[in-house]
Amino acid sequence: MADRQDEPDDRNPEDEFREMLRELLSGAGDIDPSSLAGAAGLPNDPASIAALFSQLQQAMNKADDGIDWSVALRQGEERAAAGQLQIDDEARAKFDQAFQVASLWLDESVDFGALPGTPEVLTRRAWVAATMPIWSQLAEPVALSISDALTRVMSEQAPEEMRSMIEGASRMMRGVGGALFAMQLGQVVGQLATEVVSGGDVGIPLLDDGRAAILPQNAAEFGNDLDIPTDQIELYLAVRELAHARLFRHARWLRLHLITAITAFARGIDIDTERLEELAEGFDPSNTEELRNAVVNGALIRGRSESQQAALARLETMLALVEGWVDAATADATARLPKSDAIAESIRRRRASGGPAESAFATLVGLELRPRRLREATAMWRAVTDAVGVEARDALWSHPDLLPTAEDLDDPARLVARLTGTDSAEAEADDEFDQALEQLLRGETPAAPGEDGEEPAS
Repeated sequence: MADRQDEPDDRNPEDEFREMLRELLSGAGDIDPSSLAGAAGLPNDPASIAALFSQLQQAMNKADDGIDWSVALRQGEERAAAGQLQIDDEARAKFDQAFQVASLWLDESVDFGALPGTPEVLTRRAWVAATMPIWSQLAEPVALSISDALTRVMSEQAPEEMRSMIEGASRMMRGVGGALFAMQLGQVVGQLATEVVSGGDVGIPLLDDGRAAILPQNAAEFGNDLDIPTDQIELYLAVRELAHARLFRHARWLRLHLITAITAFARGIDIDTERLEELAEGFDPSNTEELRNAVVNGALIRGRSESQQAALARLETMLALVEGWVDAATADATARLPKSDAIAESIRRRRASGGPAESAFATLVGLELRPRRLREATAMWRAVTDAVGVEARDALWSHPDLLPTAEDLDDPARLVARLTGTDSAEAEADDEFDQALEQLLRGETPAAPGEDGEEPAS
């Protein structure tokens, strides 16, 4: 008996937990394979289930406690490839020509030089591969927080005899939880690949600096419901994409600034451990749908704190400034297009409503990517352009301290006055008035023009 009691202490908790998971994944336990596939957001078919088990086995055998984001890449590429059309020579030639004209038009409307490389045309799958590094970077803080919280709650809820085993295998559990989250992210990004029309379509810099891209299949679907010539739509989208790419290439600090702000916001997200405890107490291994819904619907993320709200407000202002500038620059560059206003309005409506995949990302990571104050930002950039010109407007992107603020969105006239120097003249006049008023209140008579030794202005 003593030897049997000592036996668990001699075994590695991680090996013991790995063996238990292997039994469950092999079907020897109570977990229904189709339910587990549903929890990962995968279709209920043999191929998807086999892929899921393979991914979880790899997560169990990982040497470190990080998340293997290649899982998200594979899921995203597979999702995007379903229904994907290959790019033929005709589509490639049309967008090559559109980009050439767009670059010439944009030269007249912005103070940022042309891109060093040739703009690309991408399939949906290629877009997933190109953008997944940024998606995973944005999602990692939340994925780790949920995995850590889930591991902690499971350890606390486990029977006494299993608690030490689970605690000793926390690294492995974190990897398995991370793998499930990565699969969900892959499904979201794969769905996004069917909705976006270009590299900068969601406002954040998903591609490397200086890189511009269009997805011809999605661009064609965007124009299907519009009674507008296809060549005008293609040219408008090409201008927008080049404007976005030129901005981020010129303002070298902007990409890191935005991504850092988003990841900082994500790190501040608080996981609702009470909700996790409720799920753990009533967890049914044969029905994982409740756990999946909690992750996908954002139910595990607590409401935002005051500091989170402030961080979100700053981030939304920055996103609005970027998108508003792109809108203003695109409007100027496409003034020759007869239907440019109609295309712009369609894009605004599409941006305001967002798509299902974008909503899924918002609930998964707790962040909406669409700026709330886009119209105000566009109007502000228009007022600045009219007042000081393109060169002075674009010079504001030289440093983050020079950029307009949320208060400037509220009152563009104040920003214009500051940029044109009229606020200084007004301030000087106000100072003179205040000085004269102060003399009167002291019983003194202010000097009339010329009485102070100076000649009155003629």
